[in-house]
Amino acid sequence: MKPFTYERARSPAEAAAAVARDPAAKFIAGGTNLLDLMKLQIEAPAHLVDVNGLALDRIEATSDGGLRIGALVRNTALASDERVRRDYAVLSRALMAGASGQLRNRATTAGNLLQRTRCPYFYDTDQPCNKRKPGSGCSAIGGFSRQLAVVGGSEACIATHPSDMAVAMRVLDANVETVRSDGRTRVIPIADFHRLPGDTPHIDTALGRDELITGVTLPRPPGGAQIYRKVRDRSSYAFALVSVAAIVQRDGTGRVALGGVAPKPWRDPAADAALREGAKAATTRLMAQARPAHDNAFKVALAERTIAAVLLQARS
Repeated sequence: MKPFTYERARSPAEAAAAVARDPAAKFIAGGTNLLDLMKLQIEAPAHLVDVNGLALDRIEATSDGGLRIGALVRNTALASDERVRRDYAVLSRALMAGASGQLRNRATTAGNLLQRTRCPYFYDTDQPCNKRKPGSGCSAIGGFSRQLAVVGGSEACIATHPSDMAVAMRVLDANVETVRSDGRTRVIPIADFHRLPGDTPHIDTALGRDELITGVTLPRPPGGAQIYRKVRDRSSYAFALVSVAAIVQRDGTGRVALGGVAPKPWRDPAADAALREGAKAATTRLMAQARPAHDNAFKVALAERTIAAVLLQARS
């Protein structure tokens, strides 16, 4: 790990201003992903701005009947909150499917959204990777691709987004709240928050460099059967091959989002509309633009079977 300087921010705007002043600065909270990347010298910030002291660790009801989740709410606290378990069960279940208990105790809501891909070529600094070093090439294309994207990728990158929580947030239509160094705030729909790689796979989100996440808001509880099902190579502490977050109403209508198959949580309104017709119809629309690699074509069929299992569970 390379040397770095450190400061503790006293307000969200002050934290954003500190990062704006230094092009090599990064925010740090739980550090469960960033510190690993620093040890491997994938990330080498010269200055860290600690945001743990900011009052962003509360879960509060909103005026329209939803919830506001502070950026620093730890994953364990969010998953176990009574309101989340009762009204947003898909989110609680997704959080409990991710990482280990120790990591959930440290990981934050904002950090979970911002975690970087676990593509093996991104982590191997001896291999070309456009996400790690723009313009160097993508070793995953033509390489080992079992864990990687079958839809939403590009000629520059086929890495997947690793978060379970983000998939649940996507099916819940969450919004991400931010503040910039000049004090300006904005709200980013979760559908627009994560970016597809295109020609710039090193840019993961819609955030500006000096933009700090302050919270995530959930709309009114959607009701219905809320299910998160994760298929992985081992039963714990593993990233998804395919995951399904679904909300299914009594009349068979609903919403569905996929994880493990794309560079961002994957959802399509056409698939939501087709969900009533069954798993095959929904999967056909979700995978309409699929371009699987030689090691991961099985994910298309696996997605259909996982959606079918979710629909069966919802009906029961």
